[in-house]
Amino acid sequence: MSRRRVVILGAAGRDFHNFNTLCRADARYEVVGFTATQIPDIAGRVYPPALAGPLYPQGIPIRAESELETIVREQDVDEAWFSYSDVPHQYVMHLASRVIGWGASFVVPSARRTMLESSRPVIAVTAVRTGVGKSQTTRYLSGILKRLGKKVVAVRHPMPYGDLERQVCQRFASYEDLDRHECTIEEREEYEPHLDHGFVVYAGVDYERILREAEAEADVILWDGGNNDTPFYRPDLHITLVDPHRPGDEVSYYPGETNFLFAHVLIVNKVNTADPAGIEQVLDNCRRHNPAATIVRCASRIVLDKPELVRGKRALVIEDGPTLTHGGMRYGAGWFAARDAGAAEIVDCRPYAVGSIRDTYAKYPNAAAILPAMGYGEQQIRDLEATIRATPADVVVEGTPIDLSRVLKVDKPLAGVTYELEELEPGQLEAAVRRTLGA
Repeated sequence: MSRRRVVILGAAGRDFHNFNTLCRADARYEVVGFTATQIPDIAGRVYPPALAGPLYPQGIPIRAESELETIVREQDVDEAWFSYSDVPHQYVMHLASRVIGWGASFVVPSARRTMLESSRPVIAVTAVRTGVGKSQTTRYLSGILKRLGKKVVAVRHPMPYGDLERQVCQRFASYEDLDRHECTIEEREEYEPHLDHGFVVYAGVDYERILREAEAEADVILWDGGNNDTPFYRPDLHITLVDPHRPGDEVSYYPGETNFLFAHVLIVNKVNTADPAGIEQVLDNCRRHNPAATIVRCASRIVLDKPELVRGKRALVIEDGPTLTHGGMRYGAGWFAARDAGAAEIVDCRPYAVGSIRDTYAKYPNAAAILPAMGYGEQQIRDLEATIRATPADVVVEGTPIDLSRVLKVDKPLAGVTYELEELEPGQLEAAVRRTLGA
C-alpha cells in the first residue's frame, strides 16, 4: 500500500509533537513538509534527520504557510494536518476549505492520541486563549505542591526557534542555562519566573525524552501550556483558564474550546479588572458547557515596583508579545499598572516603531499604543531597542514577566510589573491538587 503523503501545518511546536507521536515511526505516512506561521523567521529550516528518524534520512523541509497551495499541488499531498493553536474556528474552516479545494483532505489530529503517559502524576495548566494567566497559575500551583512536600518539575510547551538538534531536550535550572541555550525574549518570559521561584524547567522538541528525564527528578510533572494548545502529557488534573476580558472566546477558538471541555477545573481569571457582564457570560458558559468542572474565580493581582517613576509621567508600556499578537489583546498588566499609578500619558509608540516592530503593528493593529515585547531573534531585539529609544517617553513600564534590562539596552528608567494569582475563595485549587495526589 502506498504511503499517505502528508504536510503538517504548524508554528514550531505542536506540529513537531504531532509528527513525533503520530508519524515518525509509522510507515503508513510520508511527511513531505512542515509549514510555518505566527512566529517570524522559522520557515526555511529543515527538521533534521537526527530528529525525524530513519524514514527521513534527508530530514523534512519547513516552508512558509503562504506556500501551502504550491506544496499541496506539487507534492501531490493527500492530507494536510492542522497543528497550531490560538485561532478562531472560522479561520480553521476557511483554511480547510482551501485545502480541500486544492485536492487534499484536511485533518485535525486527535489531542488525546498525542498525549504521552507519565509514571508521575501530571497537572496540566492550559487556557482558552493566549495571555489568560497560565504562568502565574503554574507558579501558584508550584507553591501548593512545595508546601505538600512534592518535588516539582515544570515542562513548558515548546518554543524551538533556533537550532533544533541543540534544542531537542533542554533543562533550565539557572539564568546561566538561559544564556547557554541562547533563549529568546519569548522563552525567557516563560522560564525566568519558574527559576525565580526555585523550580527546574524542561522544554525542547522531543517531549517523550523530556518527559523521561523530568520524571527522574520529579514527584509531580507540571505541564505549563503555550498559547491555548492542549497538553502533550495525559493529565491527572487538567486546569483551564478562561478570560472574561474576551468572553465567548472559550467556545469560538481552536483548540481552546477543547481545553475548555476537557478541564477538571476552570479558572475564571482577572475578575478584578474585567467587566461584570463579561464575567457573567464566561461563568454561564462554564456551567452550560462543562457542568462537571469545578469553577474557581481568581484575581490577577498587579504590583508595580516603582510607582513613583510613573506618576505624572509619559509612560511607554511594554507587554508580553504573544498576548498582543495572536492573543488579540489590546492591553495587559502593564497598561493597568501604568493607569493605576497615575501616568500622565500612555505613549503611542507606533509612529516611532522600527523594522520588524513596525511590521508587527501592521499585522496586529489591535496592539495599538502598547509595545509588544517581540524578541524572536537578534535583529528583532535590536528593532525593539531602537523603538524604545525613539519613543518620547519618560519611563518604560514592563508588563512582561522578566527584567528586560538583562537582554535589552534601555535608555529610560524601568518600572517593573509583577502579577500573581489570587483565589477569591482560597483553598479550592489546593483541594483539587490534594484529591489528585491522594494527599
